[in-house]
Amino acid sequence: MGLDRERRVDGVWGMADMHLCPAARRWLVWGAVCGLAGVALGAFGAHALAPRVTPERLAAWQTGAHYLQFHAVALLALGALGERVRTVAAGWCWVAGSLLFTGSLVALVLLDQPRFGMVTPVGGVLLMAGWGALLAAAWRGARPA
Repeated sequence: MGLDRERRVDGVWGMADMHLCPAARRWLVWGAVCGLAGVALGAFGAHALAPRVTPERLAAWQTGAHYLQFHAVALLALGALGERVRTVAAGWCWVAGSLLFTGSLVALVLLDQPRFGMVTPVGGVLLMAGWGALLAAAWRGARPA
């Protein structure tokens, strides 16, 4: 047992030699957070909210959970790209857009306050801006960062 704790843990996962650049780590962490939250929100909606809210509110909740999960996968893809391409704008737009879009729908459903629905389009625009930023980077040849 001469291995230090960090090395043992990394060895268990088979990642002892894996070194992530800061950009990859950032997007992988955000992608994992969004993925975890998306699954948790989806399960909570299906099991705890379904009998307590209207079908329209439940549909809004599910939309938020789905968009969060979709963009979690997109953030994980950015993490896989690492620093090879300029994807910072896309990533931050997706993070902010996911927080605003899904967060406003969660607040709308849990607090039953329609005014939170006014924030949802802002999040949606940021999500679209992220895809536009990725498109622009790809169109320009996505020069290394």
